[in-house]
This record gives sequence, structure tokens and C-alpha cells, in this order.
Amino acid sequence: MPSARLNRYLTAMICCVTLFTADASGAEDVVVYSARIEQLIKPMFDAFTKDSGVAVKFVTDKEGPLLARLKAEGKNTPADVLLTTDAGNLWEAAREGLLRPVESEILETNVPAHLRDPLKRWFGLSIRARTIVYNTNKVKPSDLSTYEALADPKWKNRLCIRTSKKVYNQSLVAMMIAEHGEPKTEQIVKGWITNLATDPLSDDTKAMEYVAAGKCDVTIVNTYYYGRLMKKDPKLPLAIFWPNQDNSGVHVNISGAGVTKYAHHPQAAIKLIEFLSSEKAQNLFADVNMEYPVNSKVKTDPAVAAWGSFKQNTINVNKAGELQAEAVKLMDRAGYK
Repeated sequence: MPSARLNRYLTAMICCVTLFTADASGAEDVVVYSARIEQLIKPMFDAFTKDSGVAVKFVTDKEGPLLARLKAEGKNTPADVLLTTDAGNLWEAAREGLLRPVESEILETNVPAHLRDPLKRWFGLSIRARTIVYNTNKVKPSDLSTYEALADPKWKNRLCIRTSKKVYNQSLVAMMIAEHGEPKTEQIVKGWITNLATDPLSDDTKAMEYVAAGKCDVTIVNTYYYGRLMKKDPKLPLAIFWPNQDNSGVHVNISGAGVTKYAHHPQAAIKLIEFLSSEKAQNLFADVNMEYPVNSKVKTDPAVAAWGSFKQNTINVNKAGELQAEAVKLMDRAGYK
């Protein structure tokens, strides 16, 4: 086993031993497996502990390794909660039998129906909008309308887009399949590929940098990437456009959480997720990553609200996972790499 991999393995094992030891000594401690990094989650966990007296211990990693770890650990897992991004990842965890159904009036009140699992195994905790960003020197808002319209020949050699390998665009295409069916969605995606100014790019930030530099005129990104980039360089000639406002609305996804199947402290785990959906915690949860709160009673952070309001697509985000395999196959057929 290569030394780097061995070190990661030993670190994970030490972490597990630490978690089990802590769990045995503190019956109400909650253990979270999180695909969100420490700086984004620790403030919320600290607030929960201060409010409830329940300590939160957590492990952070990528979505894939966390799901693999939950499967491998089975009944022996120390994890009470899985916290991750994208409904597709939460859907996969539920499909693999890693999450249990939760009965909670609080969560059903705080989290809109289209942002939670119909079978109550996971709940959205923040909203991430995937929208259009354009070069303000080269495009007028009146030139734009929908995601679908970016397949129009007028955008030939003007579109940049992130690689199909990332779950964000897989989820977008999956939701389009849910709305339009496969034949029409494939036609749209082929149009996007025909209109590319360059090969698909590694990430949303790179795509916006290309737009700002005039290498292309328009792209599709998650809004928090736009927020981070503009915070770094507010003079960039970039702006957000909210598509599909006259029909289905902006594609949204979530970060969210569920209680693990073999949670040792399910009630404390539910309390933690309920807290994260509450008015007290929602701004903390959404603001740190420039996302939108799921709880409609909570105001959006002023910096994010400045981008303008929008109508969101209310097809259940569960479809992002349910149709993900079909989306990946469709993107491959369309030549979207």
C-alpha cells in the first residue's frame, strides 16, 4: 500500500477509534459524516451544542468515500448523520439503504416538499441555484431567456460549460429529463455542445474566468461560485441571469442530511437536523457558503439577496438522483465530455 494511502487509512482508523471512544463516554453525542468541509459546518455544530448541550463529533471527506465507508462499516458505524451536497448523492445513499426514514413535523414544516425525499430519508438544508452567468460587455439580459435557448445557433462559439463528470451538471440534465423527457433533453444538450467556444472546463470558476476574459460569452454555474469570484474581484464584467422565469423556473439543488440506518443516537440526530433547518441556524448554514436558506421564514444573506429574486423549479430534487444514470448516458451520447 503506497505510503500516502496508508497514512490516510491510518488517520481514518484513528478517527474511528476516537469516535467510538467518545461515543461510549457520552451517550448523547452525535457523530456526523460530512462531505462539507469543517469551516462550513463547525459554526452550526457549535451553535447546536450551545443550544442543546449535545456534543457533535464529525468526520469530513468526499461524498464517494463517505458512502463507501458507511456501507463497509454497516451496523458498526459510529455515524448518526450523513451530511452532503447534491440531491443525487443523498438519493444514492438512500438507494443503498444507508439512511432511515424520519418522522418530524418540524422538518416537514421547515423544508419545502420539493427539497426533501418523498420517503423522508433526507432533507434539504440549503438551496444552491444553478443559473446563467454572462459577460456584461458582450451580452444583454434581453439576449437571454432559458437554459434550453443556449442550444440556439445564435450562441455558436459563445458558450462555456463545466465538464459532465461533475454531479452538478449531471443533476441539471437529470432534472431536464424529468421536465422534457430524454429525446428533447438530448437535443438541447447536443445544441450546447455544438455551441461550445472551448472544450468543457474543469470547474465553474474556470468557466466564469473564461467568460470574463472574453473567451466565451455565457456559462452555467452554481451561484455561490459566482459570489466567491466576485468577492475576490468585483470589477469582473460578470452578472447573473435567472433563466426560465416564464415557465419552469431556475434549477435548484441542495445540501442536506439524513439519519443513518444504524445510528446509535437517532433522536439526537433528528434534533440536530431539525436545528439546522430552524430559523436560528438557517442563516448560519446558508450564509457561510453564499447559499439560500430552505426555511422560507429566514431572509437570504444581503450579499446573496443583491443578486435578485427568482422563481425556482419545484420538481422534486429527488429526480436528480433517480434519473442520474440516464443523464450520464444521455450526456455521453450527446458528446458532452
